[in-house]
Amino acid sequence: MPSPISSSRRTRSSVASAALLLYCLVAPLHAADEPLSVPRVDVDITVDGRLDETAWQQATQVELSYEIQPGDSTDAAVATTAYVAHTDDALLIAFDAREPDPTQIRAFLRDRDALFRDDYAGVMLDTFDDQRRAYQFFVNPLGVQADRVKEEASGREDDAWDGLWTSAAQITDSGYRIEMRIPFATLRFRPGEDARRWGVRFLRARPRENPYMYANQPIERGARCDLCSMRKLEGFAGIRQGRGLEITPTLTVAQAQSREEDGWRGEGVQIEPGVDVAWTPSPSLTLSATLNPDFSQVESDTAQLDLTTSFSLFFPEKRPFFLEAADTFSTPLQVLYTRQIADPDFGLRVTGREGSNAYGAVVARDAVTQLLIPGALGSRFRVLDQPSNAAFARYRHDFEGQTSLGAVTTLRSGEDYRNALVGFDGRWQRGSHTLSGQWLRSDSRYPGELALDDAAPVGDALLARYSFGNRNWIADLQHTRIDPGFRADLGFIPQVGFGRSFAMAARNWYGANGAAITRISAGVDGETIDRSDGQLLEREARGFIVVRGPLQSIAQITGGIRERFWDGRMFDETFRQLYLEATPWAGVRTELVVQTGRQLDLRASRLGDFTKVDGELWLDIGRGLSLILDGSVQTLERDGGTAFSAMVLDARASWQFDPRQRLRLSLQGSEVERDPALYATAVKRRSRDVAAQLLYSYKLNPRTAAYLGYSHGGYADDDQVRLADRDRSLFLKLSYAWQPGG
Repeated sequence: MPSPISSSRRTRSSVASAALLLYCLVAPLHAADEPLSVPRVDVDITVDGRLDETAWQQATQVELSYEIQPGDSTDAAVATTAYVAHTDDALLIAFDAREPDPTQIRAFLRDRDALFRDDYAGVMLDTFDDQRRAYQFFVNPLGVQADRVKEEASGREDDAWDGLWTSAAQITDSGYRIEMRIPFATLRFRPGEDARRWGVRFLRARPRENPYMYANQPIERGARCDLCSMRKLEGFAGIRQGRGLEITPTLTVAQAQSREEDGWRGEGVQIEPGVDVAWTPSPSLTLSATLNPDFSQVESDTAQLDLTTSFSLFFPEKRPFFLEAADTFSTPLQVLYTRQIADPDFGLRVTGREGSNAYGAVVARDAVTQLLIPGALGSRFRVLDQPSNAAFARYRHDFEGQTSLGAVTTLRSGEDYRNALVGFDGRWQRGSHTLSGQWLRSDSRYPGELALDDAAPVGDALLARYSFGNRNWIADLQHTRIDPGFRADLGFIPQVGFGRSFAMAARNWYGANGAAITRISAGVDGETIDRSDGQLLEREARGFIVVRGPLQSIAQITGGIRERFWDGRMFDETFRQLYLEATPWAGVRTELVVQTGRQLDLRASRLGDFTKVDGELWLDIGRGLSLILDGSVQTLERDGGTAFSAMVLDARASWQFDPRQRLRLSLQGSEVERDPALYATAVKRRSRDVAAQLLYSYKLNPRTAAYLGYSHGGYADDDQVRLADRDRSLFLKLSYAWQPGG
């Protein structure tokens, strides 16, 4: 029989063992939640990718120990160490990314912001620590940069934002190393001399058989607030932002010509100087101005052609002045589409954040007035040959948690023309549940030359949305109602006079760690669209399944039915779609979309058998040569013949000499053929458009750059929204970002 003493010892030993086990389990989790202290170093670094300065010996080290994709915060397969420190005027970050076989590293010389198919490492920074937005800075093993801003409310990662920062990288015998120096003048944060707390996440992408992603912390699958889980970074007392003044003069020299009956005609060489000025009087406030800016697009848009829609096509904004702090102006309905400001003479902008308040405003003078005329069944662009004044403003107040209220207003006016809009929006999130909504009202007056049915329309727009999401389930309910008289002339709302109800539910299944199939998703959705007078415009039901597997592949099958109102009648459409995407080898990515079904020929108001095939191929050859081929073919067969067939080709070849220099050739073409015998009204049998552009660029940084190019057809001007063989231009654009006093 054991003695009481030996029994007591065993009891104490068991308790001690249990306590030690509990500590071993809990301590790593507790350590992962503790704030990181970022030290101040007295000596700056030389940004060369070597990591041999004393600053890195003093820096805080952080291990990227978790595989967050496709693994569920499992152990990372390779080791990665991040280093973080700061000087008085810059944040210093480095990575030592180990790789068992460095020959497997996937890295190519690319243009800025185009590295996301490569190996890369970087950091996310929530500099206001309010879980609303985060800066992202990434570098690939050859030193190519990318930066973005992530907005938590929409989940959008906007790579249009460009910061001024320096970086370098080197591939080594054990992997690769990266150095980054991010000036505090590039960031916005709360003012003050005391220590600050920022949200931070260190990331490494390692695309192989799967697109592996590693992080310094576990991340919950299906979490509704991504930025809420970021680890904290503490320090930065007494940091400086410099004078916060940046002056960027620009010079554009161009010769543009148009084809006339007797040959090419133009106005000769045009020289356009301009200047952009940005001043940051405090870390949370930015004032910007632009005078006589060159707002022409340097690179052509992607060619688009869609014969099954009656609504205007959307082209993204590319002009620097409007891209800065663009996330400040985002709202649930797109009441701001800055490409509507086609040819401004000047612009002024203010953006800032003060405590829980975020705000922004822009005013501009436009030499022309471009309008999007919306309707219930279609929309079109029109241009008034008159100048107009444009202004828009946005305000948002953030409450504790993911709750916010906002207001927005836009105003545009000219001779016998005025469009005013005002609205409010809100968002509430708790756990897996999110509620959001927006109400808008507009009041407009249009000149008689537009010959509109209503020259003084007035109307409201309303959006209400509930969404649910967790690890396994996703659901979405939306209702939108827009009056016939609603107009957002500075936005992109191509349809009015309707009510739309939408519902979706989907389920996710995840493969075991190391399994070939990493995720399967399946779901259903449906929507109903009614005209304001009660007429059913569209009713659709759809099912889909998505499989993610080997070779970074994605396969999706979608099918559904649709009732569609057109030309006074209802039509029953069907559709099936197969989407395939894969990266079979390093530097090779393929994408294929095949659509079939019974679709409506809008020109003839008759149903036919529709087929559309879209294919895209990305090739990286050597370190710096890349080729992108994007093609589309669509046909509609009916009444014993081919009513129409259409083809679009967009081919782009780039030679990246180094991270700063690139030569790019773009070739675009489209062709549409119709059978006049199958149409009751006259149609053109064949139409063709072509465009080409050759462009050399040298970018010291995003705002210090030189461009030399030739465009034939395409998008030489901002108001040109289709391919055209009747225009050509030769242009030189120079810009230099000067920061007096550093």
